[in-house]
Amino acid sequence: MLKNLINLLFPKLCNGCNSLLLQNEKIICTDCRHQLPLTQHHLLKDNYTTKKFYGIIPIEFSCAMLYFHKKGVVQNLIHNLKYRNHQEIGTFLGNWYANDLKEIAKEHAFSEIIPVPLHQKRLKERGYNQVTTFCKALSENLEIGYNETLLYRNVYSKSQTKKSKEARAEVNNSLFDVKYTTADSGKHFLLVDDVITSGATLEACARALLKIPNTKISIITIAYTDS
Repeated sequence: MLKNLINLLFPKLCNGCNSLLLQNEKIICTDCRHQLPLTQHHLLKDNYTTKKFYGIIPIEFSCAMLYFHKKGVVQNLIHNLKYRNHQEIGTFLGNWYANDLKEIAKEHAFSEIIPVPLHQKRLKERGYNQVTTFCKALSENLEIGYNETLLYRNVYSKSQTKKSKEARAEVNNSLFDVKYTTADSGKHFLLVDDVITSGATLEACARALLKIPNTKISIITIAYTDS
């Protein structure tokens, strides 16, 4: 009775299309789930995500779970995850994608999952890092350690997406840095972000991690976009 009253007063809506969720639906409705544009990048060695870094930084493996299209279901999911504190979306997607990545994780023997960090000022403003729950779901399902203190952002700046390559290069050298010990040497880090567009932020993160001796870098994102 009480549960029905709560659902009536505070109906649960789909994070993809904002329609009312049915009793057996969670996070997104069945229609949106069937519409999710899965990339299948994990099955393709030379996928779009990997090609972003050709000749720029050495990447062992890279993939994105979903294609990002403007005004599409994935944009709504990312927006709700990033700006409306619907952190359950990250858990939902991470649990799902982990099933596709189990063999990949065994093959590459990832040491730790590293989230792309927010600057402390941005973290205080937002209250959370939007990739945390996605990372933790991957960590739990794939049995890989999660480390959110190794890599940090020391410059508070706007998105690099619209910057020129020259402007990005100037920022990249100082945007991120690492606090590491000798115990971190020789590890294979799995760097995780929400959306990859130009690849500039992930490139900057990877360069920072590569300061650690004998480091290997792989990359996973929730979504991929060319726009």
